[in-house]
Amino acid sequence: MKKSQSNLTLLEMNGEELKRLFNRLDHSKFRSSFHLAKKYKDYCNEKGLDVIEQHARDFISKRIAPAVILNDGKQTPMKNHPVFIAQHATASCCRGCLYKWYHIKPHTQLNDSQQEMIVQVIMAWIKRKLQRK
Repeated sequence: MKKSQSNLTLLEMNGEELKRLFNRLDHSKFRSSFHLAKKYKDYCNEKGLDVIEQHARDFISKRIAPAVILNDGKQTPMKNHPVFIAQHATASCCRGCLYKWYHIKPHTQLNDSQQEMIVQVIMAWIKRKLQRK
């Protein structure tokens, strides 16, 4: 990933960058412990990926994108929606994780490109998990 002068990640992730990211996530004991249970796979298949992606956009814009998040570090549940599981698996669950993994500074509003990159990473993770039995 390229970084701009302000250290905010430029979020045009190509296939190779996505592959490297998933390789790093796969080597994290915590991040690699997340999987989609059958009920979440069924939910994705029932709703369709377009709906799941819209849920991801909504969760990111409301829970992750604001500059000030009162409950940062606790805003993403560990269960109850496939996007929540994917957020933890992809280190997009809180601003601290976004800083550690993506170098996106906390206490700054995420721009549209940053939000889009996060959504695409989440959806790529979900698609990978749906392909596995």
